Amino acid sequence: MKFTSIITTFALAANFASTAAFAPASNALQIRSSALSQTFASTSKSSSSSSSSLSMVTEGNGGGVVVTGGAGGVGFAYAGEFMDRGYNVVICDVKDCSTAAKALAAKHPNGQIFHTKCDVSDAKSVEALGKFAQQKLGKIGYWINNAGINGGRRALMDVPVGMVEAVVKVNLLGVLLGTKVAMDIMSQQEGFEGEIFNTVGSGVKGGGTPGYACYGATKRGLPQLTATLVKEIDEGVQGYEKVETPGKIKVHSLSPGMVFTKLLLDDSTPELRKFPFGVLAAQPEEVAADLVPKILASKTNGSSVEFLTTDRILTKFFERFVLQKKSEYIDDDGNVIKVPGAQYDEDGVRALY
Repeated sequence: MKFTSIITTFALAANFASTAAFAPASNALQIRSSALSQTFASTSKSSSSSSSSLSMVTEGNGGGVVVTGGAGGVGFAYAGEFMDRGYNVVICDVKDCSTAAKALAAKHPNGQIFHTKCDVSDAKSVEALGKFAQQKLGKIGYWINNAGINGGRRALMDVPVGMVEAVVKVNLLGVLLGTKVAMDIMSQQEGFEGEIFNTVGSGVKGGGTPGYACYGATKRGLPQLTATLVKEIDEGVQGYEKVETPGKIKVHSLSPGMVFTKLLLDDSTPELRKFPFGVLAAQPEEVAADLVPKILASKTNGSSVEFLTTDRILTKFFERFVLQKKSEYIDDDGNVIKVPGAQYDEDGVRALY
């Protein structure tokens, strides 16, 4: 490859790193038109023994974990990684999570798994999730606001008004509600520090997201939310007395980058699948294996935990465009490479269980 081509390649990589113009990667959450029932389903394990044991956990604070949008995708993979480290986990989704919970229990026996339905865009549903998590986990150490939808890849003029509302309610209101409920719980956990991670995505740094106007706009607001909460927690609000709570709280940003889930592959084209997906996207298990240790190691309030770091982006660009290394997941025609024995849906999304 000529020197000028190499320079062009790294300039493109640097642009990706600086703008974070990545496709949506959080777990797809489907909105139902009718109000959701607040009936909870849990695993057969008793709640009396559900709190994570600090003596069994060697990383992080040892409190229980809540993952929204945990019935599939990277949320499902997060749960498994936490469980492997001895953590007890509550997963929730707008759809039934019982099959996902059974799969997690079978694959990751070091931790307990509990599950419930929750519509993150509904305040009462999220409040009920908080009560359920307290009952099953005791102290909550980590709350991962992972649930999200993108509304389909199309121009804003072609997006139904109802879908615009749904994307904003799930991605922005849902994170606000989840964060509020988690903070209310964590602030009362005497002598304990809980941590909240809000999932960001394409548009987070202000770059345009053609086809994902609603999604990008909602993700753009989350760093502002995190920065505001860090200030409120550390410094208080001017003109009001700073209240010291029995429990401590930290709030962070979590960026899984591009993940091969339905949220990424739905409405995608062969061109998109070849680039950038074939260069930068990763499987849910790979992303979770990288991010969960970083989550557990976070020390500073307002941390940004990322999968697609600048170093990783540069490495992937170098491997693809300089070393001419082919993608493990996308062929030269932009088709998903299917692993023998694995199950895939019509969009090429691999089933995790």
